[in-house]
Amino acid sequence: MPRTAACTCGQLRIEVDGGPRGVGICHCLACQQRTGSVFAALASFTAPFRVTGTATEYVRTGDQGARFRFRFCPICGTTLFHTEEGEAESVSVAVGAFADPAFPAPTVSVYDCRRHPWVTLPPGTTAFDKDPP
Repeated sequence: MPRTAACTCGQLRIEVDGGPRGVGICHCLACQQRTGSVFAALASFTAPFRVTGTATEYVRTGDQGARFRFRFCPICGTTLFHTEEGEAESVSVAVGAFADPAFPAPTVSVYDCRRHPWVTLPPGTTAFDKDPP
């Protein structure tokens, strides 16, 4: 079953197939700044995926040296998805961009050392102080 996520203005879209490989939240400071929220909620999907519209890209190097290519809409600014350089078999999509309140809850929380103390994790979520190896 394909799922489509879109930016706020609808110009940029990504279609993925099937259910997510995983759903997680990241509390790192870079994700907080990138989203303007206190964490990022992301769902990982297996390729192939289909993108329509025009995206602007921003590449960021993570703490462990991986390079992440974030794609966002140049019109409304929504960060829609990102890929890790050298990892062509998956894509991570912003959960909120699916606009689906029934979307599966996260099961993993990373950079818990940066989690705001008032944020409560869903029951059963595995928390990592930083990024797991």
